[in-house]
Order: sequence, then structure tokens, then C-alpha cells
Amino acid sequence: MSSPHPAADSVLTRRRFLLGTATAAAAMTLYAGEVARHELDVVRRTIQIPSLPDAFHGYRIVQISDIHLDEFTEPSFLQHTVHRINELQPDVVLITGDFVTQGAFTFVSARHAAYRAAEILAGLQAPERYAVLGNHDVTVGSAMVTDALTASGTPVLTNRYIPLERRGGRVWLAGIDDPNTSHPNLDLALPARPNAPILLMSHGPDFTDTILQHPRGKYVDLVLAGHSHGGQVDLPFLGPLVLPPGGKLYPHGYYRFGRTQLYVNRGLGTVGVPFRFNCPPEITVLTLQGA
Repeated sequence: MSSPHPAADSVLTRRRFLLGTATAAAAMTLYAGEVARHELDVVRRTIQIPSLPDAFHGYRIVQISDIHLDEFTEPSFLQHTVHRINELQPDVVLITGDFVTQGAFTFVSARHAAYRAAEILAGLQAPERYAVLGNHDVTVGSAMVTDALTASGTPVLTNRYIPLERRGGRVWLAGIDDPNTSHPNLDLALPARPNAPILLMSHGPDFTDTILQHPRGKYVDLVLAGHSHGGQVDLPFLGPLVLPPGGKLYPHGYYRFGRTQLYVNRGLGTVGVPFRFNCPPEITVLTLQGA
């Protein structure tokens, strides 16, 4: 039997629909902002490198990126991340930029955030750790962020390279200045005659195209990058919602270009809004093997 008040039923149906939609949106916002933003994802991958010295077979690299303390990234979350990394017992920790946030909505200065991040990272128990700067670090002050990190025992590789040595074997670790806001110099960052594999840290992943075009780029075996945050919100069938300049071509994960491999970490923190969806914060564990 039909309802004696079809107009009233229609209004109630619309109200239920709107209420249900609003409730779902509120629940999704709460999940993206308070749950997904803190669900650390440990991603493990084996990287095969030709001519890898025997001493480096099984060498474990942990990469993190884009901490962004502490606009939305709480110090306690970074401390939790450090604890998780220590449990993984890596041989080296590589941090690919953006320790702070330019224009952060915070009651503390970027200087305080940089020194606090560096202090927490000093709790990493890996034998070695190194960093490069990101675009936010450069904008708030390269010298200040570099000083904060080095004072707490995290060397910053800005357009330079160093040897990583292990039981008589060697690989080169290189780092460049941020490609989007500063002056990366591959002539300084890459050895001219490497005679060993090269691992290169670059905050911006899309700069890999420039690396590949450089005369010494053919010697680079692995590029580690961040910057894109994976888009923060990765919609099914549509992909990352918003990607920054310099992070649009290679938003997250693994890519290969002949000899050169690229891995893009989704980062720990967020910018703009404190949301992640289908794009959790990431600790990457890369295990080197010979090819």
C-alpha cells in the first residue's frame, strides 16, 4: 500500500541520505587525519646492482623522507618511527629531505623544529646515517637545517659524495642539493671514474631525468627520492590527488631506466592538510644484492 504522505517520505529519504553522506565524510576525515596518517608501512624490496662488492651483498638500507616536523608531524610519531627503524637493524639510514615545513602552522619556529627533528634522529642506532635537504629545508634556511643535523651527528651530503666501506668493499654514496629550490651540481656530486656502484640521494624524484642525461649519470645505480608524499590521498582508479612540481612523473615506488633504478619514498609527514588516504607513511627497507 502506498504511503499517504509521499512528499514527507521524500523529504525524510533526502534527509537520511544527506545525514548518511555527512556521517561517512566525517568518518573518512577522522580516519585520514588521525588513523591513516600514523599507520607506518614498512616496505621491503631487494635491489640488484651489477658489480656490487661481495661485502655489500645483503647490505640493508632504510630510507625515510619528508618528516615535516612539526606542522602535522608530532615529535612522538617521529620517535615511534625511530624505534621501528632500530628494530629493523639497518646498516645505514638515508633521509631524503624536508625535515621541517616552510609556512608551518605551528607555535614553534622552524629552527626549533629542525633541532628537535635532528635530536630525535640522533636516536637511530644504525652504524651510519646521512641526509640531503628538501625544498622546505632550503626555503626556511639551508645553513640552519644543515647545522641542526650535523650537530646531532647526521651528515648532510650537498653536492658531494663519500665512500661507504665494508670489509674491503666500497660503494659511493652521493647527495645533491634540492632540485626544485636550489642548485644541484652533478659534476660535484658524482665521481668522474667511480669504479664502484653509486647510490644517489635526491629529494626530487623527477630530477632523475636530468641525472640520466648527465655524462656521469650512466654510472648511477640507484636514486633515492621523496618529495611527492605519494600524493597523500591516492584515490582508487584515479591515482594521487595532488602532486607537487618535481614530483609528478614518479610519485612513489620503484622505477627502472636501464642500469639506473629509482625508489620514491612516500614520506612520513604531510603538508597542506593533515590527511592520508590509501597512501600510508613509509619506512623503506632496501636490501642490496648482486645482479
